[in-house]
Amino acid sequence: MMKGAGGAATAEDVAQDTLLVLEERYAHVEALEDLVPLAIQIARFKIMALHTKSVRRGEGASIPVEDLPLADPAEDAEALLERRERLDRLETALLALGGRCRELFRWKLQGLRFPEIQQRMGAESINTVYTWDLRCRKQLLERMGGRR
Repeated sequence: MMKGAGGAATAEDVAQDTLLVLEERYAHVEALEDLVPLAIQIARFKIMALHTKSVRRGEGASIPVEDLPLADPAEDAEALLERRERLDRLETALLALGGRCRELFRWKLQGLRFPEIQQRMGAESINTVYTWDLRCRKQLLERMGGRR
């Protein structure tokens, strides 16, 4: 038995496809005792093909859109509180850093690239700026209570 809203229509389609295959490929078969098992076998293959196609498309596991919960676009109070606390920890940690680190972070947040930061900070080598950046990020993480 076929499942779904279009079950009767699908069953009719399988029957019609089976009859077409019998007519086009097996017109030479006339004996009823040969024709019936052949028709059942063809119908079985058609049903399995429909089932495989349905599984591949995920039709059996799909959930109607009406049953899905709607997401609330506004953050809940707990998420807002956690975000505020994170920002407070970040601000406190940034203020505890040295002047060079604060300047480096400010320029990075403004979108400056390392060669531009190198010029502004007067560093001889860009590798020096990379080293400062690594150390400053490490200090910031430590002050925020992150990994070391």
